Amino acid sequence: MREPVLKAVASPPKILWGPFLPVLLNLGVQFPIMFVSIGAFEINPIIFVASILLVHGIIVLWGTKEPHISSMIQAFGQTYRVTKNLYKTKGNKFAP
Repeated sequence: MREPVLKAVASPPKILWGPFLPVLLNLGVQFPIMFVSIGAFEINPIIFVASILLVHGIIVLWGTKEPHISSMIQAFGQTYRVTKNLYKTKGNKFAP
């Protein structure tokens, strides 16, 4: 009965054999750059395809070493939120 919950926690989501967030960031950045470069500068797309595959391979290897990297990136983004309960005095004071 606990197996589906443990499996969902122990196996984070993957897309194309890599961690979800880094793969989407890779494809979301490199494909627009590739299409703009092809359209504006008539650059050969083979260079970009090789770059996409190389970086994707690195992300897949990184994901095998640290499968929860997507969660770590999301948690890192949430740590830089500025709390509204701090006010300036000598040092920071917390006002609940």
